[in-house]
Amino acid sequence: MKALVIEDSQTGLALIGQHLERMGIVPIEATDGESGVAAFREHNPDIVLLDVVMPGMDGYEVARRIRAIEQSGEWTPIIFLTARTADADLVQGITAGGDDYLFKPVSEVVLAAKVRAMQRILQMRYSLVVLTRKLDTANQELTRLTALDGLTGLANRRHFDETIAREWRRAARYKRPLSLALVDVDYFKQYNDTYGHLAGDECLKSVAGSLLAVSRRPSDLVARYGGEEFALVLPETDQAGARRVAESLCDAIRALAIRHAGIAAGTGHVTISVGVATMMPGQEGAGPQSLIGEADLALYAAKSGGRDRVGFRQAEPVAG
Repeated sequence: MKALVIEDSQTGLALIGQHLERMGIVPIEATDGESGVAAFREHNPDIVLLDVVMPGMDGYEVARRIRAIEQSGEWTPIIFLTARTADADLVQGITAGGDDYLFKPVSEVVLAAKVRAMQRILQMRYSLVVLTRKLDTANQELTRLTALDGLTGLANRRHFDETIAREWRRAARYKRPLSLALVDVDYFKQYNDTYGHLAGDECLKSVAGSLLAVSRRPSDLVARYGGEEFALVLPETDQAGARRVAESLCDAIRALAIRHAGIAAGTGHVTISVGVATMMPGQEGAGPQSLIGEADLALYAAKSGGRDRVGFRQAEPVAG
């Protein structure tokens, strides 16, 4: 433990230093306010013993400067050394940032008691900081988990709703296109009926992993939209870019070659249908639901057209 002693009297400085050394505390000495503030910056002491009356900068100003140096959440105990006993002097010291007083001449017994008290406070404060950090970490993890789908590990519907609303506002502000792809696993009910729900879950996880692999940009979001449906939010993506992504999604799922013997027609493997819509947000009264509606119509067209394909919708650009 290190203690910064700021005292203009060489005799007092030596005496307090001896007291501290007998307590196993390393004293750091300064004889005026300016050098005391500099020593605080350099040594980061555990406690400060600070004379009130000094030439130039007095102890109250030194305390205020020390508090200004400390970062948010930091706190170093400051004990004033003074011969003043008036109530007003005590109040002024506490207001300046001090925590306690030692009256001169300094008693070694009283000094040891006050230092032990400050050590206990420091330990309790440290324990509180550690606990707070653990709680912050737990809260961050909880926030992360509440944004994820429990089965696939993708963003869940709530996270999707928040993201598309935010991206819609951003696209409107910067007049950039926003695309959305809605994905439906073809004949998934029949897959469950044929292979069982556990196999169905594994199928959805495999599909989710492939969708995530195709979406490489950090700004894109892949989410489980509901049941066997997924959604990809594609910021700053025009229709041509969205088309390429959607076709890559279909290719990726075909490449999985997941056997699907529960359908009379089709490839005999799991496939997906994708509906893609692109809009230029900015029209007064319009919102992300309009983009979702267009993508849903495009998905319906893809399924009606025979599945295992991509359907497209693009709204006319609108002025902000």
